[in-house]
Amino acid sequence: MNALDEIKRGAEEILLERELVDRLATGRPLRVKAGFDPTAPDLHLGHTVLINKLRVFQDLGHHVMFLIGDFTGMIGDPSGKSATRQPLSEEAISDNARTYEAQIYKILDAQKTEICFNSSWWGPMDAAGLIKLAAQHTVARMLERDDFSKRYKSGQSIAIHEFLYPLVQGYDSVAMKADVELGGTDQKFNLLVGRQLQEHFGQPPQVVLTMPILEGLDGVQKMSKSLGNTIGIDEPPREMFGKIMSLSDTLMWRYYELLSLDTRLDELEAMQADAASGARNPRDFKVRLGREIVARFHGGAAAEDAVTEFEQRFRKGELPDDMPERKVSAPGGRLPIANLLKEVALTRSTTESRRMIEQGAVRMDGERVEDLGLEIDAGTTAVFQVGKRRFARVTVS
Repeated sequence: MNALDEIKRGAEEILLERELVDRLATGRPLRVKAGFDPTAPDLHLGHTVLINKLRVFQDLGHHVMFLIGDFTGMIGDPSGKSATRQPLSEEAISDNARTYEAQIYKILDAQKTEICFNSSWWGPMDAAGLIKLAAQHTVARMLERDDFSKRYKSGQSIAIHEFLYPLVQGYDSVAMKADVELGGTDQKFNLLVGRQLQEHFGQPPQVVLTMPILEGLDGVQKMSKSLGNTIGIDEPPREMFGKIMSLSDTLMWRYYELLSLDTRLDELEAMQADAASGARNPRDFKVRLGREIVARFHGGAAAEDAVTEFEQRFRKGELPDDMPERKVSAPGGRLPIANLLKEVALTRSTTESRRMIEQGAVRMDGERVEDLGLEIDAGTTAVFQVGKRRFARVTVS
């Protein structure tokens, strides 16, 4: 696989690919940037899609710049939001930023990674400088952005500072002299503003590479802590491995494409062909993926322990020693079991919950659940099991 194929793997879009090819042809290390606002203290696998791509560039000999948006975090990224996002306090940003620094080196080479904070150039910026920057963009252009357009048309408020966010992010590329910027598909508008501002300041415009938003365990919605469908990179090895083993076969290939650093693209295609033909059990490939992901964040020994523990539980029906703990609310004092299983990500939908109950695949504290209409009272704590592989100790409040 050549360098361009490795870079393009899993990517949604490259603007402009011709420019990227030309820059790669020069042989000089490219300055590759990805920015992260420290909005939460813990990273999950969804965040690592971009970090993995940074590692690809790093392995190809390019200069990787991991930008922590400690200044932009105080504005609040409006991308994809239907309402004004609340900015973070300086204290929360500082705490989260320190956690980010500790976590990213589980993927990136610490000796080859430049950590940048955009407060280092935005802190000294005066009001006149910001006003001059704002003059480089129009309200009409801002309203071309999908989320702003929808909010404007529906009569929802858009705060003036939200218009500043794309400009501030775009200027980061100027300050960092970026050749390439990576971002999620929801960041495309902001990344293109960076190209425009670089041209205004006399720099070659950066190449924009967008990556897909990783689906969570439900296989439908994006991975998000608020949706309870995440795999956190600091989760215990056994829990992390168990969640990967709970993925659907279809979603597993998506995770391989976006998260695996050890599997070449041609190898992945061969694995998919073997699974489709019945030559290999997809479960074997799922174990391989789980082993790789756990080893990346916890080390090889922890990965082997997780595999061994899972195999023992899978074959003997044993309960895991370290199972996920979940909390779920019952607004009316009782929660239908089909809803509970979905809320704690043991199933992907209430329809699947009912189907699994009908198949005799659901247990509560070891007892098979047969009543589709069972409701769980608030104040209950019990171990719920779906099939042989999915467990959670759930507290209903």
